[in-house]
Amino acid sequence: MFSGFSDEAFAFYEGLQADNSKPYWTSHKDAYERHVREPLAELCAELEGEFGAVKLFRPYRDVRFSKDKTPYKTHQGGHTSEGFYIQVDADGLMVAGGMYAPTPDQLRRYREAVASDTHGAELRAIVDDLRAAGMEIAGDRLKTRPRGTDPDHPRLDLLRHRSLYAREGWPADPWMSDADEVVSRVGASWRRLRPLVAWGHEHIGPPDFTR
Repeated sequence: MFSGFSDEAFAFYEGLQADNSKPYWTSHKDAYERHVREPLAELCAELEGEFGAVKLFRPYRDVRFSKDKTPYKTHQGGHTSEGFYIQVDADGLMVAGGMYAPTPDQLRRYREAVASDTHGAELRAIVDDLRAAGMEIAGDRLKTRPRGTDPDHPRLDLLRHRSLYAREGWPADPWMSDADEVVSRVGASWRRLRPLVAWGHEHIGPPDFTR
């Protein structure tokens, strides 16, 4: 049963940021399992009935094609098949939802939907509501505009997105040791994100976290 996040969870990642090496990982792996991965899995199990099962990412980085050869991720993330996301790192706790890494076909469908006066207006209202609720609208964006797009298009800012998601985070704080408070806050944030996640499912398709 989830009992909250202890200070050791955030201290583990502070240490990993300072020394991202196999010796550090080996000597602190027990802290990672006990204070990060196990509590996060237990939290996700508490939320599974409403949001679906959460799959936790592996802690190891894929360095095959990266200039950065540090071996370990400095956060622990997890996602549901619908597109809800949660993450623990040295800074605290973060949740998100939306379109992360669309396939070319998904990106084409996204832009077609945004260009539609009906579906695009729906997304605009959802994004505006999330921003008004204090969530950050994020994602990779073109510096100019998609080819063939009218420079005066009323939703040009949304059309520029190559990924689009909203997120909310909380710095590491004593309340995170209160299991009920953590479950309540994460659940409330994911509920606020549900319209964005549902819009993406309808017009883009489910996210692919394997890419």
